[in-house]
Amino acid sequence: MNDKSQLRANAFFSWTPISIAAAVLGTSLVGFAASAGPAPSQSSASNAACEKLANWSLPDAKITTAEIVSESFSPPTPVGSRPRAPLHGLPEFCRVAATLAPTADSDIKIEVWMPTAGWNHKFMGIGNGVWLGSISYDAMAPILARGYAVASTDTGHQGGFSDANFAVGHPEKLNDFGYRAVHELTVKAKRIVAAFYKENAHLSYWKGCSSGGRQGLKEAQAYPEDYNGIIAGAPAHDWVNLLTWEVSIAQAVHKDPESAIPPDKFKLLHDAVLNQCDAIDGAKDGLLEDPRHCKFDPSVLQCSSGDAPTCLMVKQVESVKKIYAPLKSPKSGEILFPGLEPGSELRWDQLAGSRPFEGAVNLYRSVVYAAPAWDFLTLDIDRDLAQAKAANDKAGHIIAMNTDLSAFKKRGGKLLQYAGWSDQLIPPESGVSYYEKVVDRFGAKKTEDFYRMFMVPGMAHCAGGDSGVTDDFDSVTVLEEWVEKHSAPSRIIASHIERNSDNPPGSSRTTRTRPLCAYPKIARWKETGSIDEAQNFECVAPAKVR
Repeated sequence: MNDKSQLRANAFFSWTPISIAAAVLGTSLVGFAASAGPAPSQSSASNAACEKLANWSLPDAKITTAEIVSESFSPPTPVGSRPRAPLHGLPEFCRVAATLAPTADSDIKIEVWMPTAGWNHKFMGIGNGVWLGSISYDAMAPILARGYAVASTDTGHQGGFSDANFAVGHPEKLNDFGYRAVHELTVKAKRIVAAFYKENAHLSYWKGCSSGGRQGLKEAQAYPEDYNGIIAGAPAHDWVNLLTWEVSIAQAVHKDPESAIPPDKFKLLHDAVLNQCDAIDGAKDGLLEDPRHCKFDPSVLQCSSGDAPTCLMVKQVESVKKIYAPLKSPKSGEILFPGLEPGSELRWDQLAGSRPFEGAVNLYRSVVYAAPAWDFLTLDIDRDLAQAKAANDKAGHIIAMNTDLSAFKKRGGKLLQYAGWSDQLIPPESGVSYYEKVVDRFGAKKTEDFYRMFMVPGMAHCAGGDSGVTDDFDSVTVLEEWVEKHSAPSRIIASHIERNSDNPPGSSRTTRTRPLCAYPKIARWKETGSIDEAQNFECVAPAKVR
């Protein structure tokens, strides 16, 4: 199962109701490589072992469900959400649901799925997204099909991607969300796995993107003994600065009607960026290998007279510059957070569209000020950011910026990070900056022994992106080979796959392959052969940027 298929099914990387629906509808679980069913006697033993867990005692926990599931599963409907689509083609598994209560105010829901046959003796934890208070069932299914015992948590509350209201008056629930729920999930799930199989999992892995990437980094930083290997996609690790930057974008484009950028002008911008910068990396393919080399000035599109579809008005140009530019302290001029990169314009509607991104605004409405009527237009960077950081330090501890990964490194842990250069929600330079700070701490050679990062040209937030983007890659297998066979990845072959939903159903074809190179190297075309074939590219050291 490749990465793109998993990510399309995975709710943790989707930040809006529209993108969630697209991710779910774009995934078919039919055809998963399920293990052959157990013999009758084995099946009976599995049934008995699973049902026995219903009465099993765990500290600070209560098991609420222990049942055998075959073929299909209908996930519970999250509070305030539409019913989820059933998951089909699943291998038979023991489903255990439990509620964890490490504090008097904790209410952490978890689920652990364990295949009754063909277990690979490994465990994998699955991440969430934004403020999500829901178990990531869709992302669990493909991992189960690989033979893993797999688990996920609702992070200690019920609610959607943008809803942070659970935190009002409940600092322990905020702590559960920030770090404790994932650790508790890991500890309890491993015990459940050992009880069912009568042996411990030999290896443990984490897989998450967006907030799930943040959770992965937090585990490596705070609980290095939990996982042997971690996949952290597009991590939202600099949580407070990230969400404050997102609010600042909404403020910039909504401060007056003339600052708003009409959706049809996002394509105008994107086309202008590609026209100027596509060929810089040596291959004119609709993708920017490293957009930091692109010195695009949106002023070239400024209207000379009145408004028109082919140009930008003066205040629209100012808004565009704001989106590209880093967030700075108005008082000191200190850079607080990077801006988006050239090439990301086609999906700017999520942050710079007709409405602000509620997940960011709710940091202030729920966590910082507990004021539902707080107006994002009143954002004062220095004042409000200081309040947000104080709130994080008091409860939640959501930020995952600690670069001291010594304990994780010492016990042989491996960290695989990735992100798209055209990410429209988390500026890719944020993840690059964290990686480079770790390099500054350990040195390049010692860092690459346990931590490698791969940037995907043209990829949007966690998956998808520009036409021809090679966002289809198998990060799980890459991490397994690194941990289990000591084969450190220097390049990952990724594909662009076109799927045909009409005739025949679910058919697809690979139209491009491309190497993803371990940062800081980039893929450079050899100037011979097709630009759609990975063999015609090599990983080379990049030119200096900015």
